[in-house]
Amino acid sequence: MLEAGVDKGVVETASEPSGRTVAGAPPGDLDLVTVPARQGLEAVDILRLRDGVGPVLHDGACDTLGFLVPPGTAAGWDVPGSACTQTYGGGRAGGPRGADEPPVAGTGWLVPPEGAFAAATDPAVLRAALGEAARTIEAVDRCR
Repeated sequence: MLEAGVDKGVVETASEPSGRTVAGAPPGDLDLVTVPARQGLEAVDILRLRDGVGPVLHDGACDTLGFLVPPGTAAGWDVPGSACTQTYGGGRAGGPRGADEPPVAGTGWLVPPEGAFAAATDPAVLRAALGEAARTIEAVDRCR
């Protein structure tokens, strides 16, 4: 599971969102939205088909996915079933952990930075995609 903790390079925050856009994100520090893998995979598909997706991490057990989003997102993130944490000095490739190394220990890239549509996923677009993914999963589960 993608977990927040100082030893892994991420720390939880609780301030207000900055409202900065993806283009305004400083190099290095990005926030990380983590979701269960099933919902995350649906959201990745939705984002790839429509608005584009930024880099996405998976944990070693593939239980959760992590979407890199602009700094300040963690402050106001309130999507049920997900969490948003702030990363420090390694939110992008090329940070302190190395060019190809994910910013969180014990993770790998599902969508690497070089294969992503943008440096980070727009939080409003991600919120909508996660909502649509949750509705899709609920509909599929009702049909079983």
